[in-house]
Amino acid sequence: MSLALREAMIGFRRAPMLSVLSITTIAFSLFAFGLFSLVAINLRSALQQVESRVEIRGFLEEGVSAEAVADAMQVIGSYPEVARVEYVSPEQALERAREELKEFRDVFEAGFLPGSLDIRLREGSRDPVKVAEVAQRIRGFNFVNDVRFGAEWIQKLYTIRNIATAAGIILGLAFAAVAVIIISATIRMAVMARAREISIMRLVGATDGFIRRPFLIEGFIKGVLGGGLALLLTWIASLVISKYFIQTEFFAPSLAMLGLLGGAVIGVAGSALSVGRQIRQVS
Repeated sequence: MSLALREAMIGFRRAPMLSVLSITTIAFSLFAFGLFSLVAINLRSALQQVESRVEIRGFLEEGVSAEAVADAMQVIGSYPEVARVEYVSPEQALERAREELKEFRDVFEAGFLPGSLDIRLREGSRDPVKVAEVAQRIRGFNFVNDVRFGAEWIQKLYTIRNIATAAGIILGLAFAAVAVIIISATIRMAVMARAREISIMRLVGATDGFIRRPFLIEGFIKGVLGGGLALLLTWIASLVISKYFIQTEFFAPSLAMLGLLGGAVIGVAGSALSVGRQIRQVS
């Protein structure tokens, strides 16, 4: 392994321009994929924040007893889809309406708003079907006059999320495929530049594994360096966007490490394919 590592370092020194070209190609290909991934992550985060505001509001009859409300809250809180149940008294509802709709303060002076039960749902239970199911159960309480949950708005939100997820997967695979093709072509150029070296090693009896190892190590190093540079460029882009446009969320450490690993895998795979093809040509 030490001999293979030394040969890999020698390969870097023999063709520094091709090595730099390989690293920068990997970096910019993964940078393009990283930018797309950054957009996808922030879009998903924004949709999750909007989804977290999905709630069901059950309006109560006037004069309902505190015991009945407490019992209903306990029952509703036990539903697996429900994260939180909050009772809003008529006075609180009126105050909230005056605060949120200041331009219509005069309309609420009569104090006619009913009390309500506000139900927030757990993540994973905010799709239109589950929201409608919970709303239907709440309608079953005899002191609940009306239930509102913005069915049309939730349906549109769910449709947008599905479209964004599908588009993200398709475009992500397309970006990844283009990156792999460009990187493999660049690594193949670097291997072809050392075709004579491979032929000589073959003539003196070197095994396929012995020939491959330095190139695989070289591809691994190039992939890690290219992945690290792509991650740095993506981080700088995220800082610039956050400073001058909108606040963005950067990759979690696990995703950042996955990016480095992806660069290493692409480097090794590209080298393995290119070297294997060159070995077959001289066999």
